[in-house]
Amino acid sequence: MGGMHHLSYGWLTPVLSYVMACVGAALGLRCTVRALASEGQARRNWLLSAAVAIGSGIWTMHFVAMLGFAVPGTAIRYDVPLTVLSLVVAVVVVGAGTFVVGHARSRTRSLLMGGLGTGLGVAAMHYIGMAALRLHGEISYSPLIVGLSVLIAVVAATAALWAALTVHSTAGATVASLVMGLAVSSMHYTGMAAATVHPTPSGAALPGATATEFIFPLTVVLGSFLFLTSAFVALSPTAQQRREAEAAMRRLHDVEARGITMTGP
Repeated sequence: MGGMHHLSYGWLTPVLSYVMACVGAALGLRCTVRALASEGQARRNWLLSAAVAIGSGIWTMHFVAMLGFAVPGTAIRYDVPLTVLSLVVAVVVVGAGTFVVGHARSRTRSLLMGGLGTGLGVAAMHYIGMAALRLHGEISYSPLIVGLSVLIAVVAATAALWAALTVHSTAGATVASLVMGLAVSSMHYTGMAAATVHPTPSGAALPGATATEFIFPLTVVLGSFLFLTSAFVALSPTAQQRREAEAAMRRLHDVEARGITMTGP
């Protein structure tokens, strides 16, 4: 792999990146389940939330992992517009997948198309993010391993969606999130294994921003967004709970109305 290092900070970046992938997946899958229990505008809003959660979770995972990436003999910079584009592409492509899940009539078709969309979103984000790298040298890719990384992303994303939509217990949701997190992480490191760096040492200044200047602050912002939104979604009532609460209120009003009628003049 051309002298690349992925553990510049030890196991901190792989473990933290996996946690971020799982948090994004947990939030996104939860929003997808909520969407299927809702209708109209509420369904659309939940699906949009799912796309943003999974897309930003994928992006955060990738660039937290990239904080530990180093190539001896060259500094590394990131092209800012391409890096931002990788985030937008992840959200848009995953969004297409989640909307298929939310609106398709056939469950099998929705799972396959949703898994394909989400998996391709993971892969597109990764390789656009890699295209944003600026270093002294060239990066080449093994087509076979690139294909394998995309396949891993699609298969595992489909499995995670299936688990989220089939198993409605907390344990099922947790397993689905861990599977999705594993999908994103496995795809990332398989994709990195596909890359070979051919460094050409140079004293010239590299264009772009350093990880500390750009990647780290944006990662902290997105990570905070994911954790806070996860807490909000976890604490907000589901559609079923709202219906039960409304039914209980109606029963209470009926009892009060009968009580008033019975004690009336």
